[in-house]
Amino acid sequence: MDPFSFSPIAEVVSSPATSLSFLLCVAVATYVQTLTGFAFGLVLLSLVATFELATVADAANTATVLTLINAVAFFRAERQAPPWKLMRPALIASLLTVLVGVLLLRWISNNASAWLETALGVAIVVCAITLVARKRQAPRIGPPSGFAMAGALSGLMGGLFGTSGPPIVYHLYRQPLATDVVRRALLVMFASNAGMRLVLVVLSIGMSPRALLLSALAVPVVHVTTRLTLKAPPPVPARVMRPLVAGLLALTGLAMVAR
Repeated sequence: MDPFSFSPIAEVVSSPATSLSFLLCVAVATYVQTLTGFAFGLVLLSLVATFELATVADAANTATVLTLINAVAFFRAERQAPPWKLMRPALIASLLTVLVGVLLLRWISNNASAWLETALGVAIVVCAITLVARKRQAPRIGPPSGFAMAGALSGLMGGLFGTSGPPIVYHLYRQPLATDVVRRALLVMFASNAGMRLVLVVLSIGMSPRALLLSALAVPVVHVTTRLTLKAPPPVPARVMRPLVAGLLALTGLAMVAR
């Protein structure tokens, strides 16, 4: 029997509709991420899981790789430096807790895989609520301890689910910062977490051949979508985009929990 018939390449060739649907989900997630600075991993994971285009683990690992690609494409096009000084406490804390999240993912995959999708669905619903529940901006930028706490929670989610957005998104959007500064801060945060998570996953759990193939197929989609969105952004303000994203996440998260 030909072993190639069971390879990820053969699977892509035999089911092009599934692969094209996955790439469309990648384009949608990249579009939202480029406009708002967040939600790439959440949008991709929720859509992929809802339409059963890949396993949660493969989708999370693919999202990790593509988050790095999105950040690289963004900063190459924007040519503006990330706000390193502002984000230093959050970055340090998040890099430490990413490891905890990856270890939890490994335990869940080995001992409670049936609950992984349910846990992700609950997390997505909670994240959707936090995205629309932010209060008015604070009068001044918060202390480093607040950034560190938000970074630690984001790192934990990033290691576990491959998406570290909601805690740091909520914290940053409460600060008296310009939207473009928040967007650059979020992207550098996500890229740092994604890089750490990718190293840890490769060294501990490993990436499946299918996740590697999906990542390779999606890289051009992420790059092109990021560049096109930056060159011709739609006239949709972030305050309108956030509720739309939150609604999509809530619906898909509830669907995952119901299954």
